[in-house]
Amino acid sequence: MMHSRKRYLRLALAGGAALAWLSFSPGAHAQSAPGFALSRFEPSERGSDWFVGESLDLRGRFRPAVGAVAEYAYQPLVVRNGSGHLLAEPVRHLAFLHVGASVALADRFRLALDLPVQVFAEGTSATFGTRTYSAPPHAQGVGDLRIGGDVRLFGTYGDVITAAVGVQVWAPTGSREQYTGDGAVRIRPRAMVAGEVGAFVYAAQLNVSYRAHSEQVDGSPVGSDLGFTASAGVRLAKRRLVVGPEVFGSTVLDDPFARRATPLEALLGAHYLVSDVRLGAGVGTGLGSGYGAPAIHALLSAEWAPSVTKKQGGRASEAEAHPAAPPGSTPAGADADVDLDHDGVANRLDACPGALGVVSTDPTKNGCPPDTDGDGVHDVDDACPTTPGLHTSNAVTNGCPDTDRDKDGIVNVDDACPDEPGPRDPDPNRSGCPKAFVRAGEIKILDQVKFKTGSAEIQAGKDSEDVLQAVATILREHSDIAKVRVEGHTDDVGSPVANKKLSANRAAAVVTWLVAHGVDGARLSSAGFGSERPLDSNETEGGRRTNRRVEFHVEP
Repeated sequence: MMHSRKRYLRLALAGGAALAWLSFSPGAHAQSAPGFALSRFEPSERGSDWFVGESLDLRGRFRPAVGAVAEYAYQPLVVRNGSGHLLAEPVRHLAFLHVGASVALADRFRLALDLPVQVFAEGTSATFGTRTYSAPPHAQGVGDLRIGGDVRLFGTYGDVITAAVGVQVWAPTGSREQYTGDGAVRIRPRAMVAGEVGAFVYAAQLNVSYRAHSEQVDGSPVGSDLGFTASAGVRLAKRRLVVGPEVFGSTVLDDPFARRATPLEALLGAHYLVSDVRLGAGVGTGLGSGYGAPAIHALLSAEWAPSVTKKQGGRASEAEAHPAAPPGSTPAGADADVDLDHDGVANRLDACPGALGVVSTDPTKNGCPPDTDGDGVHDVDDACPTTPGLHTSNAVTNGCPDTDRDKDGIVNVDDACPDEPGPRDPDPNRSGCPKAFVRAGEIKILDQVKFKTGSAEIQAGKDSEDVLQAVATILREHSDIAKVRVEGHTDDVGSPVANKKLSANRAAAVVTWLVAHGVDGARLSSAGFGSERPLDSNETEGGRRTNRRVEFHVEP
């Protein structure tokens, strides 16, 4: 009995293993799934500021651009079960070199081509259900040759909006078993917009791809689809660097927005212009589990696209239609039609020949970087491009309003003395003010000089000393103040005659103190006005306290 049970258990395990092998391995009952053009990445035509977006630089009568994009994709095609667990990786590693060229014609048209060369491919063949997904049989191969044509509808490169339409056709030069082609012609009409506002740049595209074959991948169709690209970023480093994210994807028309039939991808890229050579790098990942959207995507690019000059032709700019260029706009010895900063404005018309700029009908601004707020700081360097400000050496504050003019750590709106540094104070009328400061023809003091009651003797103590020292410091530092009149004032308590004499004596005592502490007596005079010039009502103690004061008036 025991031997029978063991034999039955061995048979059951062997049977289970056989079933598992038949359901997920190459087998006689499985049907081989045909390959297709797997990669969802279609690089932009040469001459663009983006990896997938088209910046629509169609300037020039016969202006070429050539370059290459290196692409690496990890797990672009995997098989998962219903719970999303990875079962197999028919294409685990995929690397292409996209070699391309374009030429702009008549300042409006563009012809282009792109050939993807597969430099490495690796995966594991596997069967899932009744379908066998084969790995690429070779490490290298050639993809479908892409030929494109575009026409600009309106706008010019660098405008707020430029629009174009075009069509791309793929010749079946690739291999289905290598996942580099469809084995048939593909056609993709598309509509594109691009532009820039200050330092902000963008590009977007809608397209419809016709594919002759409709296949199934893991239960989802591969066929004609609706696609899009969206790119947005900023220009930095004197407009030579473009940095920003790009999103692109598609959905199969036979099963729109189905999870596996809607590959989406996001990447972050940067492109830097060195003379006429543009270098790029980017990294991205698939969003979701659509086929062709890899887990990791890495890109490198290099291309040559000559800058636009009059000798290359193209539509005359607004500045070329008005040849009155500002004197000295062309560097000595430079050819008048040369464009040293590669901004499309010839040096003889360029008000800023050493900085990448934009076309302007104002000859004093033509070829200069934009300055939206007109504060003299170009948008590319302006931390506050829409608010007039000041030029500073700090990139964080350059072009921004000075919110703390006296640099005392208290913003102007909260500073009672925004032009004189002082300490913070709970009293909003004193916060940010020093002990003494010059304003409106007077040396203002926050605290009064204290005297003994009914006497002209200055009360000893730090309070009066600090006030008088602050006044003396201002007089020593401001040689432009030739004469100061020290005035004494009292409240109305007591006789007017006695008050006037007391106020005169107190003003004279202040002059004596200042002279004793280094101030030239020739710059000082004194006068007493008693209760004749009150600042507040003498009906209250607070008002009388305000009226008992010493003032320092700068005489013209």
